[in-house]
Order: sequence, then structure tokens, then C-alpha cells
Amino acid sequence: MNAIGPVEPGEGTRDQPLHTEATGGSAARPLVLFYRAHRRAAHGALAAALLLAAGGYLYASRPPAVHPVRAELPFPAQTVDVSYLGEAAVPPGARPHSFAFEVLLGVESGPAVTVTRVTQPYDGLSVASTPPPPFRTTPGAARKVVVTMHVTECGKVPKDAGLPFLDVTLRNARAIQVQSFILGPRYARDLSHALQVACSNDFA
Repeated sequence: MNAIGPVEPGEGTRDQPLHTEATGGSAARPLVLFYRAHRRAAHGALAAALLLAAGGYLYASRPPAVHPVRAELPFPAQTVDVSYLGEAAVPPGARPHSFAFEVLLGVESGPAVTVTRVTQPYDGLSVASTPPPPFRTTPGAARKVVVTMHVTECGKVPKDAGLPFLDVTLRNARAIQVQSFILGPRYARDLSHALQVACSNDFA
């Protein structure tokens, strides 16, 4: 008798689970290892980036290096001396209520020094010098400088200058400094007299 029924699989052809190991066995290990390797590489790259950023910050915030040659040079104020010589003739073309003094500026040693500015502490006086700044003096040499003062407002200058000084801005290969030079009692006396003459009506 012929009969048609469900087809039975032949020997050795029954359905088998398709490599159940693929979901949890040895076939999954390459994927896990691949993932772990990439994760380690990402962590390593992040750590390297953080180290580079920290190194860049430390490099940018480091203190400036001192040039060894400049560090051995003296500061300009250590090598310059200014002394008072006395009253001087007022340069031609000076304004009324002006007077002048002569000082000697010497550089004892070290590199050459440039004077970039000459000022004084009183608001009612303006200052000019001959030669005009900037002027340069070499070591072992001295230069006479005529300092001309002009009274701009008598109410802002003292009747008696007790301890006047000159502020001189000095520059050499090491640094720039503002140094105050006290020129002594003779300068204080001559300055007080000049101020009284220039502002005689105000001081009377």
C-alpha cells in the first residue's frame, strides 16, 4: 500500500541546534576580546590626551627662564651715581619761572646705561634735561646733565624743599629701573631759593 505522510529525516539529517556555542561558547570569545581590546585602547588614548594636556599646561605656566648672561650683569641702579654740581644757566628759549641745575651722572661698571626719563616729585614743576632722554653713558665715564625746571603752579610746590630728589629711569642690558637720587643739602637749599624767586608773589 502506498501512503503519503510526513517526510521523516534520514539518518544523520535530524534538525540540530545551529551551534549553540555561538551564543555563549568559544565562538563568542573573539568578539569579547575585540571589544575589550578596543576599550583598553580607548582608555589608553584618553590617558595619553590627559597627560599631554597636563604637560602643555605645565609648560605654558612655567616661570620664564633667566638668561645666564643677563643674570650675571648688575642692575643699572647699582652702577650709576648722580651728584649735584650747582646752579646752571637757563637754556635759551626756556619759559618764565624756570631755573636750571647741573648734575653729574656717572656709570662705574657693567654695561652701558641709558637714561630714558628724568622727573621730580612736585606736581607744580615740570622737568626737562639737556641732553634730552634717551641718552647713553658708557661704563667708566660720566656725563654732565643740565636739569631745567619750570614752575607750572606755585600752589603745588613747597616754599622750602626739605629733602628733594630726582627720579631717573635707567636701562641697561639687565633691567629697567626707576631710581630716586637724593642730591644733598646744597641742592635742597638752591631749589628752595629758586622756588621762592619764581613764586615770590605767591610766597610773600
